[in-house]
Amino acid sequence: MTSATETGSVRTGAVGIDPAIESFLYLEARLADEARYSEWEALWDDDGLYWVPMSPDADPNTDLSYVYDNRRRIRSRVAQLNTGSRHSQTPPSMMRRLLTNLELLDRDDDTVTVGSNFVLYEYRYDMSVWAGRVIHRVRTTDPERGPRLVAKTVHLVNAGAPLPTMAFLL
Repeated sequence: MTSATETGSVRTGAVGIDPAIESFLYLEARLADEARYSEWEALWDDDGLYWVPMSPDADPNTDLSYVYDNRRRIRSRVAQLNTGSRHSQTPPSMMRRLLTNLELLDRDDDTVTVGSNFVLYEYRYDMSVWAGRVIHRVRTTDPERGPRLVAKTVHLVNAGAPLPTMAFLL
């Protein structure tokens, strides 16, 4: 987004979101699209949580989820993806996603929460389109390591409906 300010200067990026955080979110999406799973995993902090609920009002403690991974399970999922021997991903999906409408949802002393819309194009024999809203919670307190993912929640538009195999990262 580009807008002119009263002083005539031009601002680019999502309003209120640090450009470094915006770049971090685009990097996270690109690494997932390019199956650079180990690099994607390295973006997560030790207490990370990756959640894809089956409905918008779901409670992960009482309702089924498509994905509800703590940091250890994220590591395990990445190890499985890195083997290259997942039948559901032979040949691997080719993917590209778009993140749009980035909004600053919350900010405190050590984290920033950003909501955005996404569309993911997946090609493996035919084209599939995944769409929804993603909420990223990013820790910003460690300048040496840079931004770190604390939580990623993916709300699919068609959550609760029968879905094709989801053997990749949303």
